[in-house]
Amino acid sequence: MSPDPQIELVADQGRTLTTDQSSCPLEVRGLTVSYGEKPAVFSVDARFPSASMTAIVGPNGAGKSTFLKGTLGIVPLLAGDVRFFGLPFKQVRADVAYVPQRASVDWDFPARVIDVVIMGLYREVGLFRFAGTRQSARAMDCLDRVGMQDFADRQIGQLSGGQQQRVFLARALAQDAELYLLDEPFAGVDAATEHAIVSVLKQLKADGKTVVCVHHDLSTVIAYFDRALLINMRKQAEGSVAEAFTPETLQATYGGRLAESQIDELRLGLA
Repeated sequence: MSPDPQIELVADQGRTLTTDQSSCPLEVRGLTVSYGEKPAVFSVDARFPSASMTAIVGPNGAGKSTFLKGTLGIVPLLAGDVRFFGLPFKQVRADVAYVPQRASVDWDFPARVIDVVIMGLYREVGLFRFAGTRQSARAMDCLDRVGMQDFADRQIGQLSGGQQQRVFLARALAQDAELYLLDEPFAGVDAATEHAIVSVLKQLKADGKTVVCVHHDLSTVIAYFDRALLINMRKQAEGSVAEAFTPETLQATYGGRLAESQIDELRLGLA
């Protein structure tokens, strides 16, 4: 990273962005992604400060996963500017860990659980070299943190969905990144796995790491996260959960489809 903590950036739309690397692991301006002629995400600005846990929430098809993939360059941007610690992604790639949706992974790939976790160390081990004792021990420690150490020699395709999700989180932990981006980490997992994942993510935050999750369950946002970004193609709200979860922003995000009783229940959790 640059030794200068203040870097001035100019976004695509002419706006100047001054980033403090020590407090802004991810900052986005004007992010726009289009599939064909239809915008999926339009001109979203967002900032994810250090040592925070942010939920990206919105209805199905709102562009949550597309937003996350756009920041990483997995899908091309039509417009916008993205900075990780004040720099382009390719310059700080080792400091960013990404956990994709489980449905997007080929689980028939013949790999053991321990091998999948060691993949998180590829920058240290190399693509065509075997992991040493130190790297293997580190991978086992990451499996232990997600409660999967007893499955180290199991084929990844033989695991349940929740177990597979834990393994992919362990792979991200092995990278020892500063910023963790997770796309629907709780989708299709059992209660025990969800609890295990939340515990690990909260510990990352306690250790000063930054966590950003695409999340679909409004009822657990308050318990799991301290910040929220509400999206429905455009940004509807951003900030602390208390600031973002207002009746107005929730109804705008979900197109007026939330019942008043549901909003009252969500707001009650903030009291």
